[in-house]
Amino acid sequence: MAHKRIGEIMMQAGWIDEDKLNRALKFQSQQGGLIGECLVKLHYATEEQVAQALSKQLGIPFASRENQILNPEKGQGLEKIIPEKFARDSAVVPLFIENNVLAAAMTDPTNIMMLDNIKLVSGMEIQPFISTKAQILKVIDAFYQGGSLIDRVIEKGVGQGAGESTDADVITPDGKLDLDKVIIGESKGAQSIKLVNAIMKQAISERTSDIHLEKFDEKVSLRLRIDGVLYERSAPPNDIVDAMISRVKILSKLDISERRLPQDGSFSIKYQNRIIEIRVSVCPTVFGEKLVMRILDKGSVELNINIIGFEQRQREDFLKAASSPNGLIFLTGPTGSGKTTTLNAVLNTVKSPELNIMTLEDPVEIKMEGISQVQIKPQIGLTFASGLRSFLRQDPDVILVGEVRDNETAEACLKAAMTGHLVLSTLHTNSALEAVPRLLDMGIEKYLLASTLLCLAAQRLIRQLCPDCKVPYRPPQSEIDQFAAESMMNPMPDLTRLNFYKAKGCPKCNNMGYKGRKAIYEVYFNTEEMKRIIYKDADVQKLALEAAKGGAWNLRASGWRKVLAGVTSVDDMLSVTMTER
Repeated sequence: MAHKRIGEIMMQAGWIDEDKLNRALKFQSQQGGLIGECLVKLHYATEEQVAQALSKQLGIPFASRENQILNPEKGQGLEKIIPEKFARDSAVVPLFIENNVLAAAMTDPTNIMMLDNIKLVSGMEIQPFISTKAQILKVIDAFYQGGSLIDRVIEKGVGQGAGESTDADVITPDGKLDLDKVIIGESKGAQSIKLVNAIMKQAISERTSDIHLEKFDEKVSLRLRIDGVLYERSAPPNDIVDAMISRVKILSKLDISERRLPQDGSFSIKYQNRIIEIRVSVCPTVFGEKLVMRILDKGSVELNINIIGFEQRQREDFLKAASSPNGLIFLTGPTGSGKTTTLNAVLNTVKSPELNIMTLEDPVEIKMEGISQVQIKPQIGLTFASGLRSFLRQDPDVILVGEVRDNETAEACLKAAMTGHLVLSTLHTNSALEAVPRLLDMGIEKYLLASTLLCLAAQRLIRQLCPDCKVPYRPPQSEIDQFAAESMMNPMPDLTRLNFYKAKGCPKCNNMGYKGRKAIYEVYFNTEEMKRIIYKDADVQKLALEAAKGGAWNLRASGWRKVLAGVTSVDDMLSVTMTER
């Protein structure tokens, strides 16, 4: 009996549709490679989905940390049977031994040469399991090294001198620091170098967005921002903090002798077979320099508009606007609220060979195939406004402008929308509808804004409750009343049977109670009546009432929907949304 094809299995599972499979097959014919790899490169599927499909196709069990199979058994000497270097180089992890047969997880169990190598190294017959490379490498980190990387390096002491060998041997030919080849526990480099490497590895493994390192009068503080909240971690010794900051400056090509002025830079690292960008900011304080490193892990970003947080009605309205041939779409929200990810997910949905899509960003955080992306450089005159004017000579269909900051950029966006282009951009306002008076303050005429505006949206990020330990509870009457008043649901669910969830904490979420974040939105498609209101007096309250009549709802109401679905807690949702006055 012939095996089903990977694409057919994934279509039956509902992970992809026929159109995406055909696009992936076309991409495969042009670029080569396996169909699963092509689906992942096009952001149509995840590595885990491809691995699960391969598991069904071959009849080989799928192993992951979630199903508890990707969990090497202690006490069997597995670390001696499969050495760490071989495990890392081959992306294989031993799981357990039974009747002199070694169970091992790998990415490609059809690789006969790999199986023979494992058999040769272990001296045993092999029972293969399928997993993803990212998960295998994470398990290798935990199994072979154990505990906090930062704690282990600090415990080694600061006995090394500054003149010891560095880790130049793990710098790739294109200048990227290769953390995959850094074995922290055995590193011979200076203590400051080992600590910087350990901090970055641990931060990435904990899904950190920002690393904060700073000195105070009598102590050093190391904090990791995880899911929007800063958490303390073991701090390095005070006497090597300056050396650590100098190390990061060298990687970022900054001036290590300048300690009086702020400096910004960036560098790239290679980790778990993906490239991660690190944006660096160094700022002088009264106690010394403060270092903040932002981690831009493109491998952890899924540009799938169906999973980032839109409710069905909101997704339909946003895509309706994004499918228009021309007009303006604005997404509002504070810095770090995920606006760039949302707009890139929209572009990833609408992109096709028939469309010329161009973006102007500061900086380009997510690189996408099939889209021309430009980073602004104000120091040489390449601003949002000047770049947008040059874009119009490049025959674009869709234009993304990273942010509208001034009158010049706003007018350039408006002219582009009026001349047959679809323009997407962002603004910093507290709500979506407040973008209207903000644009009018920038000098845009009411009649022009009313006629070109397609859609206004706002977003925030809420923390997701850990699915393994969240606790259901019957909400008190005060929460029930607030839900009834603010959720804007029609029809309203049975209030006598409401169940909400709250955080608890378990080992899988590092006892935080939350794991990951999801966006909540308010999306307002610009109807004919809303256009008349903008043209007449641009009253935000009137716009909100008209939008509500049409069935749209605000951020707080979106948050209550996520609470009702068990995605987040009441406390976290209320902390990131405002009551409409």
